[in-house]
Amino acid sequence: MSQLVADDSQPHGPQQRHTSLYTDLSRTVRELGMLRRRRGYYWTRIGLVTAAFAGVWVGVGLLGNSWLQLLMAGALALVLTQVAFLSHDGAHRQIFTSNAWNDWTARLLGGVLAGMSAAWWRAKHSRHHAAPNQLDRDPDIGPGVVAFTPDAVARRNGLGTWLAQRQGWFFFPLLTLEGLNLYVASLRHLLRRTATMVERIEAAIVLARLGGYLTVLLILLPVGKAGAFLGLQFAVFGICLGGSFAPNHKGMPLVPATMKLDFLRRQVLMSRNIRGGVMIDFALGGLNYQIEHHLFPSMPRPTLKKVQPIVREYCELHDVKYTEVGLVESYRIVIDYLNNVGLRARDPFQCPLVTQYRN
Repeated sequence: MSQLVADDSQPHGPQQRHTSLYTDLSRTVRELGMLRRRRGYYWTRIGLVTAAFAGVWVGVGLLGNSWLQLLMAGALALVLTQVAFLSHDGAHRQIFTSNAWNDWTARLLGGVLAGMSAAWWRAKHSRHHAAPNQLDRDPDIGPGVVAFTPDAVARRNGLGTWLAQRQGWFFFPLLTLEGLNLYVASLRHLLRRTATMVERIEAAIVLARLGGYLTVLLILLPVGKAGAFLGLQFAVFGICLGGSFAPNHKGMPLVPATMKLDFLRRQVLMSRNIRGGVMIDFALGGLNYQIEHHLFPSMPRPTLKKVQPIVREYCELHDVKYTEVGLVESYRIVIDYLNNVGLRARDPFQCPLVTQYRN
């Protein structure tokens, strides 16, 4: 039997009704206990990832001066992707009930193992969650090498315009540089003059981790092999991490900077789920349940799959479009959108609620 029932006691004006939508869904999810922490799950994953990280470095030490170290570089990148997912979960406070425990788990996983700043990630990612795909508010569609909006394409000319019209084909090769970009952006945030005391502590952790990483590589390997190891690790890390975020919002509707939407529609209409099984869940770190993650950002990762049928049914009940596609199809959509961002969707997304509000 369905868990969801339309609440006729709620106000019937469009603004009040739309505002109450998320409240009703959130109450149902909370009453079902789906926001309870899954500490056993997370302690197990943290233990396995830490052991895998240590195992890679044992392998690096045993191999010594060999080009087979490139296999270890790839393995390290895959492990660091899983570390980044766990740090992301900690930053969203999905792991523990204590905010401090979550924050320091994110910092230590991100800083000690991955060599990146959780504080920088949280600041950037929180703005994205607050306004996904909203112009001038979502940093993930802001100005950069790739133009994600028609306005960004319009500001280019000559070679820039030519590249923008073909950028979809360059998107995945560019992801090989995303790992390096993440490290640079992380350090810039931590080393700014206005950094807090906690961020300065985090900066010391990150710098020690990166410095130790380079030192170990240069001790074990000649400069050329060390550089190849580092380059491959950054490239694979960038592809894995960037490839897990790209399908979630790229090619979904854009929202004008001044438009106001109720919370449920703001999160659901701009997000895309990726269909798949256990391997997709693992490879994308649970971010394939992007709609559910945006609606309940502090929900433990393994619960997202369980809440999905409830969210999907609720969206269907209230005529809110729920988007879910396969992984290959999602990448096709991203590539097609990026290649045509300057030709299509010249006008930002026009929310169907506008007419109702005006009436």
